[in-house]
Amino acid sequence: MNLFSLVISYLKARPLNTLLNILLLSLGIAVITILLLFSNQLKEKISDNTKGIDLVVGAKGSPLQLILCNVFHIDFPTGNINLLEAERLSKHRLVKSAIPMALGDSYQNFRLVGTNRAYAELYQAELAMGEWWTNDLEVVVGSTVAELLKLKVGATFESAHGLSKEGHAHEESPFVVKGILKSTHGVLDNLILTNVSSIWKVHEEPGEEELTSEAVTLINPSSLVPSVEAGDSTKEITALLIKYRNPIAAIQLPRYINGQTGMQAASPAFEAARLFSILGVGVEALTGFAYVLIFISALSIFIALYNSLKERQYDLAIMRSMGASRSKLFIATQLEGISLTLLGSVIGLALGHGVLYLFTEVVEEGGKTGISAWVFYKEELYLLVGSLVLGILCSLIPSYQAYRTDIHKVLAGN
Repeated sequence: MNLFSLVISYLKARPLNTLLNILLLSLGIAVITILLLFSNQLKEKISDNTKGIDLVVGAKGSPLQLILCNVFHIDFPTGNINLLEAERLSKHRLVKSAIPMALGDSYQNFRLVGTNRAYAELYQAELAMGEWWTNDLEVVVGSTVAELLKLKVGATFESAHGLSKEGHAHEESPFVVKGILKSTHGVLDNLILTNVSSIWKVHEEPGEEELTSEAVTLINPSSLVPSVEAGDSTKEITALLIKYRNPIAAIQLPRYINGQTGMQAASPAFEAARLFSILGVGVEALTGFAYVLIFISALSIFIALYNSLKERQYDLAIMRSMGASRSKLFIATQLEGISLTLLGSVIGLALGHGVLYLFTEVVEEGGKTGISAWVFYKEELYLLVGSLVLGILCSLIPSYQAYRTDIHKVLAGN
C-alpha cells in the first residue's frame, strides 16, 4: 500500500470527523474569498467610475450623498442647482470641462440620466446597436438595462418619478430607445441616458412654453444645455461633473464654490476613501470572524490527528515491524493533515465563488453591481499555500509522535 492510499484509508475510517473538519475550514476560507472578491472588485469599480471626475458640484447637503448619487447612482439627489449659476461655473478659468447631470426619474428601478454625449465619452462608451439620441424623449440604454428589461431599439417606455417602480409614471411623455451601449463593466451599464431637455420636458406643466427645435441652434449653442435661452434663470439641473484645468484648481476651486456660491463641491476621491473607511470596519469584522473559524478548524484537525494517532499506535507498530521506516510514518501523518486543510481550502474557494455567483444571478441588486464571480486574484493562491502550511503545522506534533513509535513497547503492551 502506498502513502496516498494509506492516507485515504485513514480519512475514510472517520468520515464524520473528516467531513466536519473540512466543512469548518471551508467556511472560513469561503468568507475570506467572498470578502476578497467583493472588496477588490468594488475598489476597482470605484476607481474606474470616478476616473476623469475631479469634482462634483450640486446642492448643499451631504458630500457623500452627492457623490453616491451623481457618480455611482445609488442614492437620491441633495437637490437642484440653478443652471445659470452652473453655467457661470463651467466657464471658470480653473475648469477644463463640465458635464451637466439632470436626475429625478427612473424606469423599473434603473435611473434615467439627463446629460450630454461627453458623459458617455468619459467612460469610453460605444454603441452596440442603434444610434445616439438627437431629439427630446430619445434614450440610449446601458447593456445591463437592455438585458434585464429586454429592451430593443425602437421600444418605448414611460419613466416614473423617483427610483422605485411605484413612482408616478409620466404616461404623457413616453421615451423611445434609439441605441444600446456595449458593456463598459461600470456604472453606465445600469443607466438610461438622454438629454437634459428630456428630463425637463416630462416634468413640464400643461401650457408651459416650450422652445422649438429651430431655436435650439440659435439660442445658446455654447451652453451646457444648448436648448436654453441665454440668461434663463428658471431652469435647474442636479449636478455638474468637473475636471480641473490644472493642479491649483484642486485647492482653490472647492473653496471658492463652497464659500462664494450657493452650491456645494465634493471630491470623489476623498469621499470614496471615506466610504471605504466606513465599509472597512464591517469587512475587518467579517475577516476576523473568518480567521477565528480557520483557527478553530486548525485546532480541531490537530486534536483529531492527535487522538487518531493514539488509536493507531498498534497499526503503526505493525507497519514498522514489516519494514516501514520512521520517515514514512512521519510523512503519512503529515499528508493526512495537509490533505484535510487542502481539501477544505479548495472547497472553500469554490464555495466563495459559488455564493457570489448566486448573489449576482438571483438577487436583482447583486446583478447591478457588475461584480463577477469568475475573477481570480493571486491572494487566492496565497490561501492555498497557507492551507499547506497550516496542514504541516497541525500535524507536526502527531507526525513526530508517529516517528518516535516504539515497536517493542507498543507490541508488548498489546
